[in-house]
Amino acid sequence: MTTEIADRLQQINTRIQQACARSQRSADSVKLLLATKTVPADRIKTALETGHTLIAENKVQELKEKYDALKAVPHENHFIGHLQTNKIKDLLKHDVTCLQSLDRPDLAEKLHQRLQLEGKKMTVLIQVNTSGEESKFGIAPEGALQLAEQVSRLDTLQIKGLMTIGLLSAETEKVRQCFRLLRFLQQQIIAAAIPGVAMDELSMGMSGDMETAIEEGATIVRVGTAVFGQRPTPDSYYWNESVNVR
Repeated sequence: MTTEIADRLQQINTRIQQACARSQRSADSVKLLLATKTVPADRIKTALETGHTLIAENKVQELKEKYDALKAVPHENHFIGHLQTNKIKDLLKHDVTCLQSLDRPDLAEKLHQRLQLEGKKMTVLIQVNTSGEESKFGIAPEGALQLAEQVSRLDTLQIKGLMTIGLLSAETEKVRQCFRLLRFLQQQIIAAAIPGVAMDELSMGMSGDMETAIEEGATIVRVGTAVFGQRPTPDSYYWNESVNVR
């Protein structure tokens, strides 16, 4: 298992390096985040032991279930799924350093209140629904600037950039438009010069489209199946998130 995962990680790193070279970017300008949804803790641990340290879960329950098995291995944990406000307390218990899926003011307010109680701060990315699909969470593109302004007033939340899932499609140019839109919004927010808001990160691109994302400016690519293999549940179980829950 160690060799299999190490080989796949090397293949992904090669893909990142090649995409960066084509885009005339430095290879170290793109971070690899391992998306570990449904992946057993022992396989995640194997990946971490190869030297990759950035991982992320989609569901708080999985974060809790794997926490004890992974806590002794040095790593950084992000959260990339839809976060219900009643799960904020559990999220903060499990050493998540960045919430990549901040998508609405009420979540920001409740997260801020909890962080104040605990005397903590947290890095966040604003999630944008760049594909316009009703099945996806994320602020509408036209609301991203306003949300950044609202969150900037909460001193426990440190905005570092934007995240999107993009269109799950084999049509590269349609997917590319989602990534270009996120880059446009990044530039729009930079131009607004909102105090305390940084736009250093663009988290976009997954196993099937990360080269396109890198070409359009991604600084974080989220890769799961290309490292850990096919999941027992389809991506739609995670990404078709039209259930109206908060």
